[in-house]
Amino acid sequence: MNNARKDLHGAKRIVVKVGTSTLTYDTGKLNFSRIDKLARALSDLVSQGREVILVTSGAIGVGADKLKLKERPKTVRGKQAAAAVGQCELMHVYSKSFSEYGYIVGQILLTRDVVEDHHTRQNVINTFETLLEKGVVPIVNENDSVSIDEIEYGEKRVFGDNDTLSAIVAELLKADLLIILSDIDGFYDCDPRKNKSAKILATISEITPEIEKCAGGVGSIKGTGGMVTKLSAARMAMAGRTDMVLASGSDPDILLDIINGREVGTLFVAHH
Repeated sequence: MNNARKDLHGAKRIVVKVGTSTLTYDTGKLNFSRIDKLARALSDLVSQGREVILVTSGAIGVGADKLKLKERPKTVRGKQAAAAVGQCELMHVYSKSFSEYGYIVGQILLTRDVVEDHHTRQNVINTFETLLEKGVVPIVNENDSVSIDEIEYGEKRVFGDNDTLSAIVAELLKADLLIILSDIDGFYDCDPRKNKSAKILATISEITPEIEKCAGGVGSIKGTGGMVTKLSAARMAMAGRTDMVLASGSDPDILLDIINGREVGTLFVAHH
C-alpha cells in the first residue's frame, strides 16, 4: 500500500458520484440490489464518523422507464418531463434504502447559476453543512426539469454532466475525497474496449498532454459523461486539493476498499 492510498483512510468528507450505468440494468430499469448495496456501503461510511454526499445520475432514464416510453426522449421538453418523474422515483428508492440502515436522505437539485452567484452559492453551502451536521446524507443531481445544460449542451457547460457537478460539489464543500463510480474500472493508457493490451494507471499525480490523449471518449451510451468528463472532474478536484478515485460501480463495496487503502481503480492525487 503506497502512502497516497493509505492517506485515503483519513478522509472525513467524501463526495461519491454514481452514473446511470451503475444504477440501472441494460433494460433501463433500476438495479435495486446494487442501489441497496450502495446505500449500505455509504451508511457504513457515515457510521464510521465520516460525512458523505451522493451525486446521482439516472433521472431521465428512470423517468422514461416509469413513463413506459419505448426509448429515451429526444426532445428537451420530453427529457425534462422524464427527469421530473425519474427524480421522484430515484429519491423514493434512495430514501427507502438508506432508512433500512438508519439514515435520512435530503435532496438538493442544482442549476449552473447557483455556483456563479456568490449569494446563492453560500446559501447552498449552508444547506449542505446543516444537513451534514444533522447526520443526513445529501443526494445531489442537476435540476434537469428546469435546466437544459446537461440535456442539450453536454460537457461544455459549467456543469453539464454529473462528473463535473460532483467535482464542483467537492470544491464547494472542501471535500477530502471524490469517488466517481463508473462502468469502467479505472483510467487506462488507451481504450480497453478497443485495445486488449490497455493497462490501468493506478496513480496519476499530474494530468499531462499524454494523459489527456489517453482519455479518448470512453463512456456509457446510457449516460452523458465519458472519460473526457471524468478527466475534467479530476483536474478540478486536484486543483481544489481533493483526491479523486475513479473505479467500477459494479460492486459498491469497493467504496470501503478505497477508504481502506486497497489499490483499486485510479487515484488522482490532489495538489496539496
